Amino acid sequence: MKTSSTILVALITAVLGAYGYAMLAPAKVEMTTEQAHEKKPANEHVEQDEHGADRIRISDVKLAAAGVTLAEAASATLTDTLSFNGVLRANQEAVVQVTPRFPGIAKSIRKRIGDTVAKDDLLASIESNQSLTAYDLKAPIGGTIIDRQISLGEYASEQKPAFVVADLSTIWVDLSIYRQDLKRVHLGDEVLIDPDDGRGEIKGAISYLAPVGVSETQTALARVVLPNPEGRLRPGLFVTARLILAARNVAVAVRTSAIQTLENRTIVFVREDNDKIEARPVELGESDPRHVEIKAGLAAGERYVAENSFVVKAEMGKGDADHD
Repeated sequence: MKTSSTILVALITAVLGAYGYAMLAPAKVEMTTEQAHEKKPANEHVEQDEHGADRIRISDVKLAAAGVTLAEAASATLTDTLSFNGVLRANQEAVVQVTPRFPGIAKSIRKRIGDTVAKDDLLASIESNQSLTAYDLKAPIGGTIIDRQISLGEYASEQKPAFVVADLSTIWVDLSIYRQDLKRVHLGDEVLIDPDDGRGEIKGAISYLAPVGVSETQTALARVVLPNPEGRLRPGLFVTARLILAARNVAVAVRTSAIQTLENRTIVFVREDNDKIEARPVELGESDPRHVEIKAGLAAGERYVAENSFVVKAEMGKGDADHD
């Protein structure tokens, strides 16, 4: 009986203790919507201009480090085009194979691949097998040595070229035209060649259309001859080309890579006050693969983020960040 009383007292004590703890514990407080917003960390590095557009402070150094490129909004010519692949080739009308007049042994080699030569420059000295006397092998034209097939002490045959000299001041661009596009391609058509070297396109015109096609690829050859005074174009490299079908001018345009969407608005990131980037809402017009017309929101001459604009978009979306 004593044991039962003890157990009953313990149970009553436990219940009373739990009730007392509950009474002493701090009550849960419900925050209002306004209080919740006050507690939320603010995106302190984003501010708004007088028109409500978001903008951030960011230095040119940081932009450059992120690979961001700025450009000026300007007028542009939008084009309807056909795109082709092509390859650069040495102008075959200015390529000479230099072959020994008599077979013999190469006694001296004066030029190697890549050397620039003038007409009548000495290329090699060959000892004739017939007379056992040496004669000079000279460059028949000025240009660049693009191949050499003999070495010092080697037998030089009149059956194969010892050197190949090419005048690379002009270059052939051989384009592959698919059969369905052949009816739209004509001699004299303007073509924009992109060597993909970061220096922009080169304007040319089609000077030759092959009368026969290539059965394996079902394409036909179209050729553009381009000047190459600085050696920018190197035979053997691939290029892309755009054939201009129609063109129209617009007053203000930006690169297609500049267009972004932010909070369901189409925007362009515009440089403001030399240290800020503004997410400027814009109205778009017509476009081609490279440029987009801006009908409202941006004026000619304003600087904008032309390349890697997604980096700025990510930066603007940060909650807390250190800025220069």
